[in-house]
Amino acid sequence: MTEQEVLAEFRASKALLEGHFLLSSGRHSAHYLQCARVLMNPERAGRLAVALAATLPHDVRKQIDKVVSPAMGGVIIGQEMGRALQVDAMFVERPTGTFELRRGFELDPGDRVLLVEDVITTGKSSREAITAIEEAGGKVIAAASLVDRSAGTVDLGVPYFPLVAINFPTYAPDELPPELAATPAIKPGSRVAT
Repeated sequence: MTEQEVLAEFRASKALLEGHFLLSSGRHSAHYLQCARVLMNPERAGRLAVALAATLPHDVRKQIDKVVSPAMGGVIIGQEMGRALQVDAMFVERPTGTFELRRGFELDPGDRVLLVEDVITTGKSSREAITAIEEAGGKVIAAASLVDRSAGTVDLGVPYFPLVAINFPTYAPDELPPELAATPAIKPGSRVAT
């Protein structure tokens, strides 16, 4: 799937938003990718997951024992990646502020895990999820996401395979361009900015 085809999927589902947004990373942007909207159609979610799985090198794909994704944003694409790779999929969540496996999810010691996200901007949530997976006995061998918003700068400590890199600029609160500073920020994500 090309970058234009991926963006067409976002536009068709009205998931590419424009305005002033406060991202969960704490940065601001004039664009927001609402992955929950693009993934709400199971057929589209499946196509995107198959395309994302195809970005993984064969030697990585054949090693994966489990897919783990962070709740909330990564749950749907993580489930679809499990289907595409024919392995179990589960998620970590933050009931008390720190990611952990719950709901009876368990990793066997040494399970080789693919971490799957919807969008990665700074990688903070991904790194926190990797820590939780390792504390639960898994070994994260790679990470994948639908969208890399880091401009290629994110370092997760493991090989990283995004479906597409979309480099809409993001800004620290004290770096806002005048057109963003003039409008209130909308917080469309699923967690509080830090």
